[in-house]
Order: sequence, then structure tokens, then C-alpha cells
Amino acid sequence: MDLSLTEQQELLKTTARDFMEREASKDILLELEETESGYSDELWQKASDIGWLGMLVPEQYGGSGSSLTDAAVVYEQMGAGPLSGPFFSSGVLGALTILEAGTEGQRQRYLPSIAVGREIAALALTEPDYGWGPDSVSMRAQPTDNGYVLSGTKLFVHDAASATTLITAVRARGHEGMTLMMVDANTPGVSTRLLSGFMGWVGEVTYDSVEVSADAVLGEPGSAWQPLQRAFQKAIPILCAYQVGGSQAVFDMTLEYSRTRIQFGNPIGRFQRVQDHIVNIINHLDAARWTTYEALWKLDSDRLTDNGVETSIHLAKAVTTEGYYQACNGAHEVHAGIGVMKDYGLTLHTQMSRTLYHYLGDPRFHRKRMAETLDF
Repeated sequence: MDLSLTEQQELLKTTARDFMEREASKDILLELEETESGYSDELWQKASDIGWLGMLVPEQYGGSGSSLTDAAVVYEQMGAGPLSGPFFSSGVLGALTILEAGTEGQRQRYLPSIAVGREIAALALTEPDYGWGPDSVSMRAQPTDNGYVLSGTKLFVHDAASATTLITAVRARGHEGMTLMMVDANTPGVSTRLLSGFMGWVGEVTYDSVEVSADAVLGEPGSAWQPLQRAFQKAIPILCAYQVGGSQAVFDMTLEYSRTRIQFGNPIGRFQRVQDHIVNIINHLDAARWTTYEALWKLDSDRLTDNGVETSIHLAKAVTTEGYYQACNGAHEVHAGIGVMKDYGLTLHTQMSRTLYHYLGDPRFHRKRMAETLDF
């Protein structure tokens, strides 16, 4: 197993890092966090121009058909910001969901637009009875002569305000399983509300007797859960790579501060308790990085039939999500008072680590799923 990056991936990493330093500096990100959407249309267009939004879209649908590891290399640098916005929601999770669950016609309809940023897709799955399993979806779609009527609420939906299409999980009458529906975000009866405290835009979406046509169903009615799981398997390690980038940035920031902050005539990095915190950050960072890239290597090596790949994905998500969270905790212990000053920049990562903690399943959820795959 060789988890090192190829020469081309190293070049991609350098390009992505240069882009972030030039276009998404700390000051720019702090300004964006004060906006209602949490992201910039100009940055979105620039990311589209260099092909970031279509990396996982196959070439026949207008994308570049890059590997998952290629995309992860870019998202790791985005996480170092951390750069918020619907990059992951649309370019990764949305694109993969349509690719796995949609018909050929639906792929041709949506994927080329997603690849160039004209279409922004966001998954609306979770509800007030929160969970990432199929049993947590209870919202109903009532059939009509022309299609369906949707009523209900989706909660903790990432990037819904900027989405043009909401990939909405429902229970369609007459079908036992879960159904995904492509709902135009501007349809009468669809409304969004921002939930405070999260990085970027996380909110509530309300469907008040929303009428959609029969062709809004993504794929076949009642058969969405398995393709959605396949999309999750591929998307989760890229989200993990984003969190690895955040953990690396937190470590770099903390190490530099420990070398330059003088107390009692010495850099605080010479004090044992400060060193303990930094070592803990390193341990979380290394565990996150290598579990993430192991999962990516298995996926890109086409080992989806291997039971070990599912275990690796759950392990990466559990370790990486907890690692980013704890790295921020350790960084605040080292920084003390200056760490909570917004202008310093550490709070961007602290807020993002909390925002992503439950996204696509928290560590406890994935540890449980990992135990199930190991038949404990």
C-alpha cells in the first residue's frame, strides 16, 4: 500500500495551496463569515474556472473525471482555510448522488451544469428526528395526478440557501424504501432559515405543500438508499481530507505560536504541558491523515467489493472528525486568550470543526457502523 502522492498530485496540491493563499486569505475568510451566505460568488466562479467543481464528474458529462484522491488533495487545501461554501455539497456529494442514483437522462441534465457551477445541488436528508440512517427519514410525498406534493421539514441542511436544486429524501406513498426528489429551490412553498452558530450556511428547509412533477424523482421511487450509500462512501473520505487540512493548519498555527510567544523569558514551547498539547495535536493529525488516505487508496484501487473498504471509510470519518475537534481544543489550550479573538483566525477552525462534527455521521455513529461491518 503506497499512500504517497504522485508527482501530478503534488503539483495539484501546490496549485491549490497557491490559490488559497491568493484568493482565500484569513482576512477574506473572516469577511465572508460575516456575510449571510458564508461564501463568495467570485470565489465560486474562480474555482469553477480551474475545474474544481467538476473534478468528480465524468468527462462524458463535462467534468474532468479525476480520482477521489485527486479531489481530496484539493479539498485538503480548502480545509486549511477553512473555505466554506457549497463546494463539497454540490461538487462532491451532490454530483456523486446524481451519478449513483440518477438515470442517464438526469445525469445529462444536471452534471454538466454542476461541473461549471451553474447548478448548485444540496442534499436535504436529515430531519428533526436526527440521524443518518434510512429510518430517520419520515417526510412524505403524496402522489397527485401530475406528480407529488411534499410537506415537511429538513434540518441541518448544508448550503441550502445557495442551492438551485435540493436533493430531497422522502417516503413516497406506494413505495417502501426511500426516494430522492430533485426539487427546484425556487418552487413555491420552499423556504429556508439559517441556524446560527455554524460555519458557512447550515439551516432548516421547510416544504409547505410543494408540488413537483413525476420526473423529479431521482432514479426509481423507493430505491434511493443503496445508491445514496455508495455516494456517501466516496464523498466521506473527501470530507475527511478537508478536515485533515484544517487539522494541519491548526497544528502549524499552534507550533508557530509556541515558538514566538515568550513567557518567563522563554518560548512557551519549552514548557512540558504546552508540548503535551502539541504532541496530542500531532497524534490526531497523523491518525486523521493516514486513515483518510488509506480509505481513498482502497476506493481508487476499485476495492469496493472488499469488506475492508467500508471499515476503512467508517474508521477515517470517526478518527478525522474527532481529530479536528480535539486539535482545535488543544490549540486553544496553547493559545489561551488570543485564541478566542476572531481576527487571529483560530476560531474559524474551531467553528468549522463543530459544524462538521455530525455531518454525514458523528464519530459515535461511524464507530458503531464499523463494529457492524466487523460483525462484533
